[in-house]
Amino acid sequence: MAAMNQPAASTEPTRPTFSRRLVAEALGTGLLVAVVVGSGIAAQRLSPDDVGLQLLENSMTTALGLTVLILLFGPVSGAHFNPVVSAADWFLGRRSGTGIAGRHLAGYVLAQVIGGLAGAAAANAMFGVAPAISGTQRVSPGTLLGEVVATAVLVLLIFALASTGRGALAAPAVGAYIGAAYWFTSSTSFANPAVTIAARSRTPSPASRRCPSAPSSPRNCSARRSVSH
Repeated sequence: MAAMNQPAASTEPTRPTFSRRLVAEALGTGLLVAVVVGSGIAAQRLSPDDVGLQLLENSMTTALGLTVLILLFGPVSGAHFNPVVSAADWFLGRRSGTGIAGRHLAGYVLAQVIGGLAGAAAANAMFGVAPAISGTQRVSPGTLLGEVVATAVLVLLIFALASTGRGALAAPAVGAYIGAAYWFTSSTSFANPAVTIAARSRTPSPASRRCPSAPSSPRNCSARRSVSH
């Protein structure tokens, strides 16, 4: 009888601690960058004379890898892996209290950047590529516009799914969008400052290079890469 009078145990899941969420963001972003950079290196080595095939291999691997990582880390940290997504989550949820706290935003961004740099270093090490700061000029009005479009649609997609109760579809939807955005944006849709810093600034792999607007031959134009969430 005493047991019957006890209040029922709460079945509501306990929210992970802030430190666990930071670890999840760092690991997730690092693995995402490793997928992006590693598949870029592998694509160039497997298909050295076919830039289109390199981009296909890189984009498909990234789309699938991103989907898995969102499913893996989403329950812990929300699987942002992207400073823009974290900032949007804080901004849009600040009144309702549904987003991350403002005091946690800097921690998320720092974890994402550090994780991304570690992921790039891991990918380079796996393929025996020496890390280097690239001096290639990549910024142009067209690529900047491509990044704005890619990032804006990514944020819109994520929060449209969340606000309509379809958050369970985020992993496949975001993965599919990033895979498609490789192809329809001039920048190959990095759409992620943390990935951009890691993949473009800290590695000489194909994932860090931008195609010239009019390459003289396929050999001069390495596959480029994008993402995340």
